Amino acid sequence: MSQVPAARRALAVLRLLAGAAGPLPASAIARSLALPRSSTYHLLTAMAADGFVAYLPEERRWGLGVAAFEVGSAYLRHEPLERLARPLLRRLVDRVGEIAQLGVLHGPEILYLLKEQPPRHATLVTDVGVRLPAQLTASGRSLLAHLPPAQVRALFPGPFVDRTGRGPATLRDLRRVLADDARRGWSAEDGHVTAGFASIAACAFDHTGHPTAAVTVTFRREDRPPDTWPALAAPVRETARALTTRLTGRPPSES
Repeated sequence: MSQVPAARRALAVLRLLAGAAGPLPASAIARSLALPRSSTYHLLTAMAADGFVAYLPEERRWGLGVAAFEVGSAYLRHEPLERLARPLLRRLVDRVGEIAQLGVLHGPEILYLLKEQPPRHATLVTDVGVRLPAQLTASGRSLLAHLPPAQVRALFPGPFVDRTGRGPATLRDLRRVLADDARRGWSAEDGHVTAGFASIAACAFDHTGHPTAAVTVTFRREDRPPDTWPALAAPVRETARALTTRLTGRPPSES
């Protein structure tokens, strides 16, 4: 058990460097993690020996090493997000009888990673691997609603993309929609991507309270009038919360 505190300190260093804009001096690492400076140097030296951090002598700073990159690459190969989400989406499909998808932000677009659907259901344009303008989709909006305003502004300098003549046309319009979505706890779009279809989405969060992925249900507009959408949003939100738990995450309200 004596190794556990050291392991936690090493993980804290990796998280700090991963979240920083660039390499950091040892003094800043020690200050941020409330560690003695001598202990910080010993820890960084040990981590550098294994390749998880690297010292930049010209800058007198420390950054992530090649071993950290290798771990990150392996994470992507193992597709953990998709593996954790797939059984949850399947249960959601069984529960609501509609198409369920998992999406993540990719710049100003939403990228769909998973799609589960009941038998004999209409196929949508939003298949796995498809990218769509995030501001037009319920999945994209559910993620954007939990980003800082400055980050949203940087993602959408304008002009806004249009598919069906509907959806936010300006940054001001988008901010108003996102504020409503954040208060409500789920997002909806009605024919903004594909005419005749609507979607409801909720967001899952990582361990920092950052929006990570969106769980979305898409359905024929004629089958579900808007007054039924809150009831449909409930299992979508439950699924997003379950994914947050699987990711050892927490909503930002718990920060």
